[in-house]
Amino acid sequence: MSVNAELSPEGWVREQTEKILEQGTTEGVLVQDRPIVLFTTTGAKSGKKRYVPLMRVEENGKYAMVASKGGAPEHPAWYFNVKANPQVTVQDGSEIKELTAREISGDERAHWWELAVAAFPPYGEYQTKTDREIPVFILE
Repeated sequence: MSVNAELSPEGWVREQTEKILEQGTTEGVLVQDRPIVLFTTTGAKSGKKRYVPLMRVEENGKYAMVASKGGAPEHPAWYFNVKANPQVTVQDGSEIKELTAREISGDERAHWWELAVAAFPPYGEYQTKTDREIPVFILE
């Protein structure tokens, strides 16, 4: 991981990230008893590296980033960073990979949305809270 990456100002997100960095692995760092992975994105305006811990949604070596923001009416800040800079670092366990993100739609999104809700059921509830279709990126 980039040593210059910034931690989230959000307390619980910062704590998760610090625990991952301290342990050197995402193993055992859970949200509602579900595993997470640690993404490192690049700021759209600042160019700074930023840590983004998200639920682990993986299939055949590909990962999804679900821009749910808990069902808020607006996208999370990291969404715009990934749109501007699709090269993202993914840490799953102690394995770290550089992958490229792309936003998906249609049948591909439907498939990954199903995987995301299976991995973290609250995603389904989050979608009912907002008028926006929650964006999904695939990293490969």
